[in-house]
Amino acid sequence: MKIADKIVLFQDKKIRRIWQNDEWFFSVVDIIEILTESAYPRQYWEKVKQREFIELQLSPIWLQLKLESADGKKYNTDCANTESVFRIIQAIPSQKAEHFKRWLAKVGYERIQEIENPELAQERMKELYEQKGYPKDWIDKRLRGIAIRQNLTDEWQDRGIMSQKDYAILTAEISKATFGMTPSEYRKFKNIPEKSKTNLRDNMSDLELIFTMLGEKVTTEISKKEEPKGMPANKSVAKRGGSVAGKARKETEKELGQSVVSPENYLPISKTIEQLNSHTIKKLPTTKKKNK
Repeated sequence: MKIADKIVLFQDKKIRRIWQNDEWFFSVVDIIEILTESAYPRQYWEKVKQREFIELQLSPIWLQLKLESADGKKYNTDCANTESVFRIIQAIPSQKAEHFKRWLAKVGYERIQEIENPELAQERMKELYEQKGYPKDWIDKRLRGIAIRQNLTDEWQDRGIMSQKDYAILTAEISKATFGMTPSEYRKFKNIPEKSKTNLRDNMSDLELIFTMLGEKVTTEISKKEEPKGMPANKSVAKRGGSVAGKARKETEKELGQSVVSPENYLPISKTIEQLNSHTIKKLPTTKKKNK
């Protein structure tokens, strides 16, 4: 299962998490930093481990899972599920402990609700986009795109493609065939900072989202029909699926007399101006909520 929301907030503080073995695992260091307000949360956690687990010869209640760091790279990070986090909290003197426990219980309960009723997850994501100022018709396309992307990664898994690196390679093939750019090139084109966690698709226009969906949907259908094996065969299918969307994009551009691919994004205007440097700021798309 692919979960989009990999960062949650507790009192405006970020906590990284990852979906593993059908449950959430939270970054222990992030939790330690919030509860202790320590400038050195990693060292604090090492002392807690030494005192509470190693000295008492208890089995570790955490796993090392790869989480994205501030530099945009993924590193092995101590993570714990909800039950284990409660045990860790007991070893940390903090005035925030009770508030955090209630928050953690709520997060866990919401996930249980979403498993029982998947539509709740979609509704919560819709509310999040609405709070950010995205228009309803754009949100509908974005959510549909997420579902199509999920179907594609499920299909890749069925074809034996498992690693995130391979997903990125195949996605780049689709994107290049659809738009003439890989996702990383697309981010530069839209002036999205290289190390930013900002999602490229959250900065696409309606038409960009539509052709992204088309490329991934066609790739999924070709893969289901032909059942390719190995990366070379899957890369070929990805390129073909993207090419279908690429041809449709070019025909659309002929009819409209303008490019579908746009450098505009949904970043705050103040940041966009700083990033564009010598580029001319054009009128923002109608799908963007104006910043004052």
